[in-house]
Amino acid sequence: MSDPAPKIQYLNTDLDLVAESDLAPLARALESRGVFPLSVTRGDDGLWYSRLEVNICGESDEPETTLRTMLDAIEALDRDVKNQWDKCQQREFNIGYDCGDEPWAFNNGLSNSTLSRIASLGATLRITLYPYRADAEGASGARCSAPEPGE
Repeated sequence: MSDPAPKIQYLNTDLDLVAESDLAPLARALESRGVFPLSVTRGDDGLWYSRLEVNICGESDEPETTLRTMLDAIEALDRDVKNQWDKCQQREFNIGYDCGDEPWAFNNGLSNSTLSRIASLGATLRITLYPYRADAEGASGARCSAPEPGE
């Protein structure tokens, strides 16, 4: 019996930030609103880098829900923390997909409202496609990389 064909599927959306100042206060403020930092580091170039995501763990097959959660959190930031958001050199939502052989046709979409909110926050949108690898761990590990609240 052969293994089932690998499925094309939405994984998660990362929020990638780059700034001249420490991103830890912004990451903490977003974490309190359900957007979890995967990393906050200072690079060799002196800039600060942070990657954050929402723990969807199979709750959504499309990026719309995840993006709305992130946008709600960003729009609710206090003025001081929002100023740090505004000073970021990069504010990028990166939508990730696992690629596979099925289904024959696959699509996801974003509403005008969500696209407008992304643009009004001065953020960009990127899409990353991860190739299927027979020897790689399944997508379920990637979908649930953010910590559960309280961990």
